[in-house]
Amino acid sequence: MNAFSRRGACPALSAPMQTGDGLLVRLNPVAGGLTPKSLIGLCESALRHGNGIMEVTARASLQIRGLTPESARLLVAEVDTLGIAVRSGVPVETGPLAGIDPQEIADPRPLAERIRAAIEEAGLTARLGPKVSVVVDGGGQLTLDAVTADVRLKAVQANGEVFWRVSASGNGRSAKALTTVDADAARDIAVAALRMVAEKGREAHTRDLSERQLASLAGWRSFAPPSVLPDISPTRGEISSFVAGSSLSALEIGETGGAGLISPQVGLVGEMSGRTEGGAVERPRPPIGLFDLNTGHALGLGLPFGSMPAQSLIELATKASELGVTEIRLAPGRALLFLGLAAYPNLQSSAAALGFVTSPTDPRTRIAACPGTPACASGRIATRAIAETIATESADLLDTSLTLHISGCAKGCAHPGPATLTLVGDENGAGLVVDGTAKALPAGYRPGYDAARGVGGILAAVRAQRHQGETVAACLARLAGVAELYRRN
Repeated sequence: MNAFSRRGACPALSAPMQTGDGLLVRLNPVAGGLTPKSLIGLCESALRHGNGIMEVTARASLQIRGLTPESARLLVAEVDTLGIAVRSGVPVETGPLAGIDPQEIADPRPLAERIRAAIEEAGLTARLGPKVSVVVDGGGQLTLDAVTADVRLKAVQANGEVFWRVSASGNGRSAKALTTVDADAARDIAVAALRMVAEKGREAHTRDLSERQLASLAGWRSFAPPSVLPDISPTRGEISSFVAGSSLSALEIGETGGAGLISPQVGLVGEMSGRTEGGAVERPRPPIGLFDLNTGHALGLGLPFGSMPAQSLIELATKASELGVTEIRLAPGRALLFLGLAAYPNLQSSAAALGFVTSPTDPRTRIAACPGTPACASGRIATRAIAETIATESADLLDTSLTLHISGCAKGCAHPGPATLTLVGDENGAGLVVDGTAKALPAGYRPGYDAARGVGGILAAVRAQRHQGETVAACLARLAGVAELYRRN
């Protein structure tokens, strides 16, 4: 087994990461999902070798916590015995319903596999950082619009043919649109972008590419019908030479210079499916509830705050097996999809009794919370207890506009980005950060055991002052003295 990975790296099965509650490993099954028997076996391993906490991440990875150096080695051996093949290398992600969703524009798996092979052939895996990733999104009921990536490929249709919209650095809303091309060109552009990133070092991402480099990627010749896509072929053949493996200098690939970024193909909006009118990306559907498949249905169930005791998962997987479930897939958004079941209401009721999230409107889905105390030695506050109290007492105010992050310490593991409201534990108690991350300086404090009441005071003020039709986030933005509301209630 490799040495333990540093924080910020990806704690793969072969490279556990040290956390406040021991070592953490993360795995993604090559097959895309697990049989109920395999999931039960993993959970039993987690109980034997870890602290019995299982997690599904926002990016649909399975995490096992609380391992020791010796128990991590035993866990790896047992995963091999279970016959679970796990992915390694640069993540090239597809949706959890890829290939079985009747609403998807295209099955993204063949293109994703071609990109993985091209990355390996180009020798890029060792040269790229552990957080570099590619998304190949075929569309459908569960898109990957909420998942950030260095390179995004999104299926669109024009004149009865499938093309791929390529963008860089961001999620479905924030990524920079580059071009729309056929599958061959999409693969080559993705690999070219990763080559450019690799040239900048293992800490680099596509956000670090210059405008000239992005323009070079955007200038790839489109293969769509001329009436739909403008011809913006490169004038100097930068990409084709680069993909072919030539040793172009930074200047030759557009590292420096004053040319501006080629503008996105705004003329495509309305002519190609995949976006709503005006180019806005629809809010992704939560992975919770019933989904129609090409054959049968899938039931999505969420893990509250992305975490559940292994024993609860064992009981749910056992019930699922009894009901005919053949496969359990991990879904972005901290959820599991159960395929092949004959009587979904029975599984849904069993899941609810065990504490799983069974409704997309469950207020717990609006809160990000790490394990906190007592599960994590780094935690200073009981994050999950605080989150449960807020979800119970202020459910009507946890709308989709609000992001609430409760972090046991300043590392902010559960939600690295900024949130509308963040509670962070430190030596002073539970600090409140408004529109920031857990690393920011809190604007006010109160004891950790009483933090939920402080947030309740803020939300009570929102309830009293919110205009009709106004979102909670919009109301908070115009409220004065939010930190004082937190401290005094």
